[in-house]
Amino acid sequence: MQRRDFIQFSLLGIAAFCSAHSFAASSRELPDLRFLSSVDTALGEHFIVAANSNGRELFRLPVAERCHSGCLHPNAGQAVIMSRRPGKNLYVINILEGTLDALVEAGDGFHFYGHGVFSEDGSRFYATANHYPSGAGQIRVYAADDGYRHMQDLPVGGMDPHELRLHPDGQRLVVALGGIKTHPDYGRIKLNLQSMQPALIVMDRHSSEVLQHCEPSHHQLSCHHLDISRDGIVIAGYQFEGEKWQTPPLIARLDTNTGDFSEIALAEHEQAMLGNYTASVAINPHSTVAAITAPRGNCVMLLDYRSGQPMGVVSVPDPGGVLAERDGSFVVSSGHGGLYRVRTSATEPELITHHTLRWDNHLTRA
Repeated sequence: MQRRDFIQFSLLGIAAFCSAHSFAASSRELPDLRFLSSVDTALGEHFIVAANSNGRELFRLPVAERCHSGCLHPNAGQAVIMSRRPGKNLYVINILEGTLDALVEAGDGFHFYGHGVFSEDGSRFYATANHYPSGAGQIRVYAADDGYRHMQDLPVGGMDPHELRLHPDGQRLVVALGGIKTHPDYGRIKLNLQSMQPALIVMDRHSSEVLQHCEPSHHQLSCHHLDISRDGIVIAGYQFEGEKWQTPPLIARLDTNTGDFSEIALAEHEQAMLGNYTASVAINPHSTVAAITAPRGNCVMLLDYRSGQPMGVVSVPDPGGVLAERDGSFVVSSGHGGLYRVRTSATEPELITHHTLRWDNHLTRA
């Protein structure tokens, strides 16, 4: 069966399943759409859910696998949600109708890492991927304006490219390299913890030339998640794969304008609170604040992204996804089902709503 025929065949099955089991919000409600997220139920079912700013569910789409993160198309009324590592699919969602527009597979020898980003004009989609026969990390480039046709692969010069962002100049990609070798035959088992080489890189999205390459202070600080401000400052979060008794820095800052790279020094008790693991990063474009979720530590770290100064820790149970709001606050999703609002002026989170489901580690702006 040819790849295009396979995708069409797969879409027929999924579309039939979705039409029977999904529900879409009315056109009156859809303008209130705020975010999408991957969720799991207590029965082990997997969905992509869309909700409004109050956390009310507007539509949900059933999917056959656990999904991870996604991104909004800049002008087509679409969002792409990626399957979780080592997933093989990306789901193109029509956010105006609450339906599935397309399913695109990773291709032979590849799996996705759960993150992607569009070019400014929406014509190209970039997805982080693993070429698992070689272990080489790649950015798979798709023609979003031509049915998400695969165009080319951009090497990143390392393993485990995870989250990526489009630089504000529209020409560069900022990529977190976890440095961990995996293979679908072994699920999510990490195969090279003693020799891993993580990095934070800035690369040209056309030529794949690596323009900046920054290495964490410890080779087992897996660089996985990041966000970038409008003025080109990156905040990245690490996941430490070393001994539990060690507490290395978990947050890095890169000024892409000057090349200045540093790791954020926290007070000893704050460092311990993070549990050696960060999940999501969001920089608020309406303030100077960045939020980093730490699910193992049940807390959210706030810091001034321009100065790199910590601003405090807010306790949230099992926080995963984080989304910046226009009033300067952040919406945070919990693996226990809650949605919380975190404000820089408050020491306690505000519970927005609670669902009987498990939110995944990321919220996708809609």
